[in-house]
Amino acid sequence: MKEDILQSILTGERRAVTYSQPILGLRNGVVEAKEMLTRFEDQYGQMQAVGSLLEDGALPYESRIELDLHCLSSIFQALAETPMTDHLIFINLHPTTMESQDFWNRIQPWLWNLSIPPHRIVLEITEAYTLHDMDKLQNFARCLRGMELRIAVDDLGSGAASLSHMARLAPDFIKVDRSLVQQVHRRPYQAALLNALAMFAERMGTGYIAEGIETAEELQTIIDADVPWGQGYILGEPAPLRIPIAHA
Repeated sequence: MKEDILQSILTGERRAVTYSQPILGLRNGVVEAKEMLTRFEDQYGQMQAVGSLLEDGALPYESRIELDLHCLSSIFQALAETPMTDHLIFINLHPTTMESQDFWNRIQPWLWNLSIPPHRIVLEITEAYTLHDMDKLQNFARCLRGMELRIAVDDLGSGAASLSHMARLAPDFIKVDRSLVQQVHRRPYQAALLNALAMFAERMGTGYIAEGIETAEELQTIIDADVPWGQGYILGEPAPLRIPIAHA
């Protein structure tokens, strides 16, 4: 069934729509960055996240790459057609995709079409990057930095995303997983860990984002833990990226 959905996305039968979710500075309440997300229409006309397809272990290797490249292409096209502000732009990138030569053939032309410099693009390496060859990932990260792009790692604190692997990639930004954010106001050990990571990130000059913040209690505890940036429904839900309509 998911293979059918995949093919309908790739052929354009199901629309792939770029959404944007704000990332706020928790010390000033200002939108500092935006994460680009891809949604598709299901059979009921509702928008669903593409991430659930990319995470499906039953999805063939080649299909996962093809889907991620399709999403990346849609996002970069939407960005090229949308006036940009001074925000950083976070874009998800599955680690498997970087093993495809097709990705490296496309990334530079995608960047050329943007009205913003490459250093404002943050490629967010997603979904169990620690399960991949770390030597390869380090080399990929060096290549991307050679294009002046920045690197983030996602899901820190989840089952697979370890501190040692994160340290080897030396990212420009780290995003802690929802599992460390959920009910943090009731779990002092989680709050202490978030605070320790905040001190580590400040010392290393690394951007530090707590994602999946959904309640006022979680938000206040995360602020008290000195986490500088936050993302979640209480701070702003994903919304379609506006694309100006050309007038004749």
